[in-house]
Amino acid sequence: MTMTVAMVMLCMMMVHANVKPQKDFSLQKFAGKWYRVGVAYDSPRFVPFRRIIKASMGTITPLPNGNANLTMWEATSFGCVIKRYQYERTSVPGQFTYFSARHNMVKDITVVETNYTDYAMVLKHKVFNREYTQVALYARTLSVRPEVVQKFKTFALSRGLPRESILIPPPAENCPSSGSGR
Repeated sequence: MTMTVAMVMLCMMMVHANVKPQKDFSLQKFAGKWYRVGVAYDSPRFVPFRRIIKASMGTITPLPNGNANLTMWEATSFGCVIKRYQYERTSVPGQFTYFSARHNMVKDITVVETNYTDYAMVLKHKVFNREYTQVALYARTLSVRPEVVQKFKTFALSRGLPRESILIPPPAENCPSSGSGR
């Protein structure tokens, strides 16, 4: 049993290892406003919350040292919440790490694919007591072409995420409120 678990973990880590960032990634071109219009998460705790998740908005701000700040506005039952993250660059353009205060650990972020003007697919990944993976689809507007949504779903499934964990959430109303980032 232990050997089987170890082999599964090794295979999953190898699957993640073959994910490459966007070729010739440019943080300057990636900067600006993005909407998270799709999300797929392998946590069993995610599925029950599908009906309350809304599309969120974020702004990527490059820093002179190659790191980036991300400010996200998310609609919650408590109202519109602002979250801030600092993405630290790695030696590979398009790959970052950040500290998740919610999980109290450093996570890996890879910008897998983007055309900079319409959409981006981002993979969050971490292995600790098990492997955790999230795939997000970002867009410059709240509307996304169907072929981009299909590409996102296909990529999420190829990462081993179950179909029921893939979500294209509806837009949040008044989050952020006008004047605070939109």
